[in-house]
Amino acid sequence: MRQRKQAVKRSMTTTPSNPLELLNPNAAGIDIGAAQHYVAVPAGRDGDGQDVRCFNAFTADLHALAGWLKACGIDTVAMESTGVYWIPLFELLEAQGLQVHLVNPRSVKNAPGRKSDVLDCQWIQQLHTYGLLSGAFRPEEQICILRSYVRQRAMLISSAATHIQHMQKALDQMNIKLHQVVEDITGATGMRIIRSILDGQRDALSLAQLRDARCKHDAATIAASLHGNWRKEHLFALKQAVELFDFYQSQITACNSAIEEHLHSFEAEDSSSPGSPAVAGKGPKHQFGFDAHGHLQRISGVDLTRIEGINVTTAMGIIAETGLDMNRWPSEKHFGSWLGLCPGTNVSGGKRLSSRSKPTANRAAHLFRLAAYSLHRSKGAIGAFLRRKKAQLGAPKAITATAYKIARIFYNMLKHGTEYVDLGQDYYEKRYRDRLLNNLKRNAQTLGYQLVQLTENTNEMVNIKPAIKHVH
Repeated sequence: MRQRKQAVKRSMTTTPSNPLELLNPNAAGIDIGAAQHYVAVPAGRDGDGQDVRCFNAFTADLHALAGWLKACGIDTVAMESTGVYWIPLFELLEAQGLQVHLVNPRSVKNAPGRKSDVLDCQWIQQLHTYGLLSGAFRPEEQICILRSYVRQRAMLISSAATHIQHMQKALDQMNIKLHQVVEDITGATGMRIIRSILDGQRDALSLAQLRDARCKHDAATIAASLHGNWRKEHLFALKQAVELFDFYQSQITACNSAIEEHLHSFEAEDSSSPGSPAVAGKGPKHQFGFDAHGHLQRISGVDLTRIEGINVTTAMGIIAETGLDMNRWPSEKHFGSWLGLCPGTNVSGGKRLSSRSKPTANRAAHLFRLAAYSLHRSKGAIGAFLRRKKAQLGAPKAITATAYKIARIFYNMLKHGTEYVDLGQDYYEKRYRDRLLNNLKRNAQTLGYQLVQLTENTNEMVNIKPAIKHVH
């Protein structure tokens, strides 16, 4: 017994036969902060013996940080993505020729115990030395610029929507029920009436004559909704809300011009498929004000708006987040995993515990979900897929599954340059029916039975009433 204990003790103290390999011997780790950055380099690299140093977040200190890393022979750096504080340092180190890895804070979480900025940067440096950290996705510089413009535009639209609510509140306080007779108070009819009210017009019949010819309600109905209490403080709130709304509209227009100017810097992709015009019909409310569809088709080589649920605004937002190079992901499944749309993997003891998709704040995934959400009444194949999944799994899971399907189509179109052709819901339903019948026949044959068709009409599922006959 004593010899056995000694053998076990020796096995626990023996050095492992396969130690971790030093993949990045010239690696540094940085703990990012709002005011200070802590940097760790391999032991013995600093001439003064200071393997960990603290630098302020000022620009001059960032240049000093980059110079110290070069003096220590560092060629690769790992840092956490903390807020937006990492962006200036990341861009500066990349400009200095260093290979920078932006890693998820969840991947560099230290073991339980003491925690400090010094220990954090040393732990990041150690993990990066052994190649245990993978850099987060960051598109090329040209796409990063486009992403900044598109995100700024989305923020402006959100801010403008806030002031539309302020306009609505002021009208409700005056008991002006304009929103009940006009679909959108910021449309042609709504804004004409509101601006006329601010100019001093109070006669309901005169205001109702400003209705657009396409408005569903007649002038009498609109006039009935415009009798209210014209209190001075509510008119003042309405005026400020309209002025702020107009200001944000002008800023959105300026942002559209910046996006158009930047899109001209993209090189055209070679595409063997002929170009196609944008699909006619009612488009999104906030248009770009230029031929965004043509620019997208030129730089991508395909018409992404052919996909159900993807309009010009959605396609622009997704490209701004993912870029045009789909080779960054080995397959469509890797792309779906990065988006957080594919089924999750939680298996223990050979049993699947859960298949929930992982929670994510990915903006591209949000846009794919919005595209899927708009297909509840679509007559296309993807719309039929959404409705079938909705009946099986419920609306939330069906939207995620449909978003995953759209994302895979998006991936293959950009990677292989192929156009998407919608075969329609009838084709999808026929394929689903044929697949269902094949499964029934296979299961019946396994049990020793045979399905017999009782009618020649195979166009509708309801007319198919198979009989079961035992095979002797």
